[in-house]
Amino acid sequence: MAAVIQAKGLLSLPPTLQTRRLYPSQGLKNRLRIPNNRTLNGFPTSASKTPNPIEPSIGSFSKHRKIQPFGERLGFSYGFCKSPNGDLQIRRAEATFAGEPEKPKLFGVEVLTLKKIIPLGLMFFCILFNYTILRDTKDVLVVTAKGSSAEIIPFLKTWVNLPMAVGFMLLYTKLSNVLSKEALFYTVILPFIAFFGAFGFVLYPLSGVIHPTALADRILGALGPNFLGPVAILRIWSFCLFYVMAELWGSVVISVLFWGFANQDYGSSNRSTPIYFDPEITTVEEAKQFYPLFGLGANIALIFSGRTVKYFSNLRKNLGPGVDGWAISLKGMMSIVVLLGLTICAIYWGVNKFVLNDPSLPKVTRKKKKEKPKLGMKESMKFLISSRYIRDLATLVVAYGISINLVEVTWKSKLKAQFPSPNEYSSFMGDFSTATGIATFTMMLVGRWILSKFGWGVAAAITPMVLLITGVGFFSLLLFGEPLTPILGTLGITPLLAAVYVGALQNIFSKSTKYSLFDPCKEMAYIPLDEDTKVKGKAAIDVVCNPLGKSGGALIQQFMILSFGSLANSTPYLGGILLMIVGAWLAAVKSLDSQFTPLAKEDLRQELEAKKALPKESTNGSVTSTESDGSTNDGRVRFTDAMDP
Repeated sequence: MAAVIQAKGLLSLPPTLQTRRLYPSQGLKNRLRIPNNRTLNGFPTSASKTPNPIEPSIGSFSKHRKIQPFGERLGFSYGFCKSPNGDLQIRRAEATFAGEPEKPKLFGVEVLTLKKIIPLGLMFFCILFNYTILRDTKDVLVVTAKGSSAEIIPFLKTWVNLPMAVGFMLLYTKLSNVLSKEALFYTVILPFIAFFGAFGFVLYPLSGVIHPTALADRILGALGPNFLGPVAILRIWSFCLFYVMAELWGSVVISVLFWGFANQDYGSSNRSTPIYFDPEITTVEEAKQFYPLFGLGANIALIFSGRTVKYFSNLRKNLGPGVDGWAISLKGMMSIVVLLGLTICAIYWGVNKFVLNDPSLPKVTRKKKKEKPKLGMKESMKFLISSRYIRDLATLVVAYGISINLVEVTWKSKLKAQFPSPNEYSSFMGDFSTATGIATFTMMLVGRWILSKFGWGVAAAITPMVLLITGVGFFSLLLFGEPLTPILGTLGITPLLAAVYVGALQNIFSKSTKYSLFDPCKEMAYIPLDEDTKVKGKAAIDVVCNPLGKSGGALIQQFMILSFGSLANSTPYLGGILLMIVGAWLAAVKSLDSQFTPLAKEDLRQELEAKKALPKESTNGSVTSTESDGSTNDGRVRFTDAMDP
């Protein structure tokens, strides 16, 4: 555990700490900007060839690489680390003494940090704003199109979306080997912007001409009505292409482009050495402080974009008869998507031009990362079977993916029945997105309190319980709605509308609890594991469980549709499958809690023991460091602020 030297008023160090080995090549003199002969509390600032008298007293240096900096009370911060040949070096120093002015701050935050974080926050807001518009629009297009229905979604996800996602990642890997980072960013994002603009102003107006409606009718007549979903992919191919591009915007632009840019390093250091230096965009401390705000900002974007969808969907009310209101709404929303897409490119260009060229950009000491194991499907299955802990964790991931898919697609089929018009459907989805943003924002604020108050087991069980309660209510209304008609009539709603509202609540609460509780609990479960189990477990879940969770629900629905003719006919069976999946999910939560809690308590006990030993070590003049083996945090060796114990 990390430890820092206790500081009271001015920093006092033992008299034996007098000299250390330094290297001018690291640029220490230039950073401190003080003469060669100056000393600082007994530490010479020039290179020294004398033996290091403090090295025998620092036994932890032989296996630890990261040192907490100290000296904040004197107006400077620095840290020690061992070089590969055993010499003690100062890796970083920032001076605010000897006449050097303190770095300018605004609202308590360094201006240089704000120059990075504010543009990144604006980029993230624009990307999420676009994603909400695209996500709502893609469902409207494929569900409400003539000759299509919600039955198309499972087939679309499995046979179109998945192959195109795999193909894109292969192409991206090839391009990343031949293009610079900036060129790669523009090469990937500009085709998205161009396509969405072309769809709103060219492809959709020509959809009646370019869609092979007659051919699709002949194929459907030959295969039968059970194949309405797969045939609809051919019938409305341009709408399906929009659906896939909207899905890829979320996985590519958010996960690959934005987070890759926010976390990447710049520079041309010699990376053949064990340790090298690169300027970085966001440090770990900045990430801890501002990345959670990005999550809250994402939900604010969800709220505002939902209002935008609602506004454009209601434009048809002011249009004359015979005017395609949905075409007008689509042009307006795609214009916003294109404008914000170009804004994202402009912000990216500005950050590269004016921020990354700043010579005061923080440097990162990077240790070469250890090669992570790449498990194949067979090795992943073996590892999942061999470990009960990882098996329970995998069950959580698979169960969520299947459960949310089973309810969501069935709900969208009822949503089309209630709102057959594209504008009405889109208007409802705008309200849905706004409500999801508000609920998620609230749950993210409450989630930390739930974890601290009730513990991991209760927090992890909330998401499946929400899915179970709302799912039972939703399927019950579908199966037993007719007897409830008189009661619902007194409330002014029909059984179909009640099912739509309950399904919407199910999606809103399940997504908000997923983001605020399920995801943090899942990541926390990895913490007590040893490094080998942690790395292999993540690899196994990525290879087997994530695809199975995403496509498992779609495969089940495809089987039901082809067997029973429609989702409506499959409702009783889907409800029964949901109960079994959530039951297995809750059992896995209980089993994992019985294993996770003792491990977490043991980690906490060891941490408390380390803290109790800290004052004694500080008094003896020994400096304890925290090990970094390069397997986490991208292998970066970071320095944190000194603090009073």
